[in-house]
Amino acid sequence: MPADTEVIQVAGRDVTITNPGKLYFPRSGHTKLDLVRHYQTVADGAIRGVARRPMALKRFVNGAEGEAFFQKRAPTTRPEWIETVELRFPSGRTASEVVVTDAAQLLWVVNLGCIDLNPHPIRAEDLDHPDELRIDLDPMPGVPWSQVREVAMVAKETLEAFGLRGWPKTSGSRGFHIYCRIDRRWPFTDVRRAAVAFAREVERRAPTIATSKWWKEERHGVFLDYNQNAKDRTIASAYSVRPTADARVSTPLRWDEVPDCEPEAFTIDTMPRRWAEVGDPAEGMDDDAGSLEALLELAGRDEAAGVPDAPWPPHFEKQAGEAPRVQPSKRRPGDVAPPAPGKTYGASGRRRTTVPMIEIARAASEAEARTGLERWKERHPDVVPHLAPADVMVDSMRGRSSTWTRIRINLRHVPEAMRPAQGPLEVDYDPFEGWSPGSGPAR
Repeated sequence: MPADTEVIQVAGRDVTITNPGKLYFPRSGHTKLDLVRHYQTVADGAIRGVARRPMALKRFVNGAEGEAFFQKRAPTTRPEWIETVELRFPSGRTASEVVVTDAAQLLWVVNLGCIDLNPHPIRAEDLDHPDELRIDLDPMPGVPWSQVREVAMVAKETLEAFGLRGWPKTSGSRGFHIYCRIDRRWPFTDVRRAAVAFAREVERRAPTIATSKWWKEERHGVFLDYNQNAKDRTIASAYSVRPTADARVSTPLRWDEVPDCEPEAFTIDTMPRRWAEVGDPAEGMDDDAGSLEALLELAGRDEAAGVPDAPWPPHFEKQAGEAPRVQPSKRRPGDVAPPAPGKTYGASGRRRTTVPMIEIARAASEAEARTGLERWKERHPDVVPHLAPADVMVDSMRGRSSTWTRIRINLRHVPEAMRPAQGPLEVDYDPFEGWSPGSGPAR
């Protein structure tokens, strides 16, 4: 039997690792201690990505295939050397979040079950002015990785045209990240405004492969998720291990590596050698802050031409100048999509729509939801050949303290006579069961 604890001496402190032999990645065989050793190996680079930044704790206490939950508030029981800072969220609530500055604090966070690290784009000493512009490339279903790389190179050229230097990294999942250090002069609203202008400019330069459209029904190719720059949004940081079967790592790259990079090449197993041979390509990032002035001027020109603000995330209040926060198909008269039996709303919510949409699953995990989708496909084999990859919409939804997954299907490409009616959900999970107003926040 493995020892129940292991003590690691790092940064002049003793960090206790509980259950070090616990299997965290069942398919690759990696344990909790393997995860800790990874972060110990790349500590300089991982700390560079999170240093002095408030961090939301995304905890996988049952490993990568278990359900994760977000913990914004730092645990009340913690060593005296764990630092925190109080954040205020758009809802008006506050929370003291963990701030990491050294390797001991980093490993203490990992011991909590944090497989990946999710810092805010601000530093603890100035919570109102981000020092990081984040470009998040999110491919639509069916988009090949080669197209993601192509959009990344267009993004690089666009950043340089506006006086900014981008620092690329794989997301460790399906997408790609580019970070820019910026002067701490602008509030979140201006940083997001610059991100919207940037996304639209990339779309103008590469209209067949890139999109800035918020609504999934309008997207194609690779979506530039400008809303990752809204307040209270976090992204997995550099050298974060992701909860994938092969324990992939979100890896900083040199730009000359991007055109040929493959995300599966960067894992817990390959990272020690890469670190020894390449080091951290983002090492000079903190010394290269740029200005948003050129992008904000572009935003001003777009606004003067009558282009409205892009939609904000749904939990934000309606913003001045924002486009209608209703997806285009729901702005036209039509029927309300029927809900599944026992549900109060259907695949299109309570809004009118002309899109033939049905809902398949609401599940605690994406794996459960996709299992339900496969059952549905088995019962409707004649429908499946008509579905395009983008017709199957897998959405990560916010619950009380964790995310849940919804799957919907757009039957627009299915001949009307063949379209299945809305039936009972294949997986029927209620993320708010037992919750009532006043019983706790559903952040």
